[in-house]
Amino acid sequence: MRRKHLRKIRARRSPAANVALNALPGTASRVPATVAKNKFATLLEDVMQGREVIITKHNSPKAVVMSVERFNALAKASSPDLTALSADFDARLARMQTPKTRSALQAAFDASPDELGRAALKQPRSR
Repeated sequence: MRRKHLRKIRARRSPAANVALNALPGTASRVPATVAKNKFATLLEDVMQGREVIITKHNSPKAVVMSVERFNALAKASSPDLTALSADFDARLARMQTPKTRSALQAAFDASPDELGRAALKQPRSR
């Protein structure tokens, strides 16, 4: 009698233990951390079949487990093309290198502290 009662209590306390990890391909399963720890082999099989698994703690997503191929594809997609970035930087720098900009920059470097203070006070305060 006591064993049946304990089983019912455990089943009520831990509904996450009955979570099925097998989701449809292309979808992510949400799995509590304790279930992921206890059923890691099943979780790993799902990941190797192309599924992502979101590990939660207190119903809040904390980590994602995915295949190495998927990770590499995401990492490659987000890495910037340095040639394009360099060209963009050079174009912006060239636009800033006008005679007017050069003279304004030179005036700022040649200004005395008093002149800089007066110029700062002339500028409206932005909030």
